[in-house]
Amino acid sequence: MVHPIYLAPDFAVHAQIGPEDLEQIAAMGFKTVINNRPDGEVAGQPRSADFSREAAARGLNYVEVPVAFPDLTDAQLAEMADAMRGDAPILAFCRTGTRSTILRTIVQARAGVPLDELLQAAFEQGYDLRPQAPLIQRLSQSS
Repeated sequence: MVHPIYLAPDFAVHAQIGPEDLEQIAAMGFKTVINNRPDGEVAGQPRSADFSREAAARGLNYVEVPVAFPDLTDAQLAEMADAMRGDAPILAFCRTGTRSTILRTIVQARAGVPLDELLQAAFEQGYDLRPQAPLIQRLSQSS
């Protein structure tokens, strides 16, 4: 069962989903799905190609922006920013939802949204990013 966590009315995050969940995600009204997990991060993890195929069959935009911390690049952040400009509402997922939340936070902070406001919004939805705040701060000021 899919239970998105909304960080904004048009953007939600989720822990690992499977390609079989995309039918429900489409039925919930999502238009774009962003996968923030690299293929092969753990054994048995669904592959991006399977998501891509199933998303196309469901009329969903599927974007792969695989990220592994702390090796995050400006190019990956630019890819995430582009993906976040896709058709909304958007559902981003990773192993736990934290990585997707961090990526959104950095992109939004780079766009001028106050970091304290973003950290508080994430905290209110169950993602305490305070331990990652120095990394987020540093990356939100790079470009």
